[in-house]
Amino acid sequence: MLTFQFQIQIRISTSVLIMFIAKTLRATAFGLYGYLNFTKSGFAEHAKKFKPEDMQVQMEGKNCIVTGANSGIGFATAEGLASRGATVYMLCRNKERGEAALTKIHSITGNKNVYLEVCDISSVSDVKSFASRFCSKDVPVHVLVNNAGVLETNRVITPEGYELNFSTNVLGTYTLTELMLPLLEKAAPDARVITVASGGMYTAPLTTDLQFSGNKFDGVEQYARNKRVQVALTEKWAEMYKDKSVGFYSMHPGWAETPGVSKSLPDFSKSFEGKLRSSEEGADTVIWLALQPKEKLVSGQFYFDRAEAPKHLPLTGTKNSRSTIDSIIEKLRSLADL
Repeated sequence: MLTFQFQIQIRISTSVLIMFIAKTLRATAFGLYGYLNFTKSGFAEHAKKFKPEDMQVQMEGKNCIVTGANSGIGFATAEGLASRGATVYMLCRNKERGEAALTKIHSITGNKNVYLEVCDISSVSDVKSFASRFCSKDVPVHVLVNNAGVLETNRVITPEGYELNFSTNVLGTYTLTELMLPLLEKAAPDARVITVASGGMYTAPLTTDLQFSGNKFDGVEQYARNKRVQVALTEKWAEMYKDKSVGFYSMHPGWAETPGVSKSLPDFSKSFEGKLRSSEEGADTVIWLALQPKEKLVSGQFYFDRAEAPKHLPLTGTKNSRSTIDSIIEKLRSLADL
């Protein structure tokens, strides 16, 4: 009996050690790769290869939806699209902050075809309500930017009973994208969905534990898991809807100084003070993806600084079987009741 217990303890200890080594490798690889590429200096270096003409494209007659558009990368994205003549629908959770952002964009761009839509992406019912209202307009959607996100370090449960990070970053994003598909098809073959992920996903493999069931909640790890799901969803959407002429792209904005980062990661923000990208630099690739001819892009791919980027870093063990994302989609479809 003692021998049996000892063998179990050895196996458990070995398993814990392997998990610790794997997490350490991921964190180290991410830290080094990020420091060299994700900062303001990384953007400046990569920008040497940018083509100015790529951004000199007008978008009159194009309808764009940007979630989380009242601040940070979402605001910079909405402003960038509006400045090029697009009709922009800003999805914001807070009406007052949304109205302030809307007024500012009107003033900066002179484009009055920018509208506020109040919608809490963390609420499935709110997303469905917005989708129903918006679909009644029967307008084609050329660009959907899934930018709204949250990194809540504590376990917070929404009124609908879901963990907040998951409900915002994954469930709400999934629900909105699926419900906007008919309007995206109306804009085909130029329609595209751009999902703002994060380099944090490099530290996380795909998991079906979508709401972080462990007793010790880790908001940063949950955020990384969410962002990994977004990248995998983008790849799966590209495969599922390849005959609908809608492009699906995920991207990483780099390490940007935004209100969200300052609030959720104050120590990180302070440590990298002066080294983080601006919101405009973070939004650069989002706008670039919205402007490029689709023949220049690869649906399902992950982009960073106007170029395709790897979805996994070497030696991090974050690759999963294709069945994992299939299981996740089934769960999301059930939770969203679609």
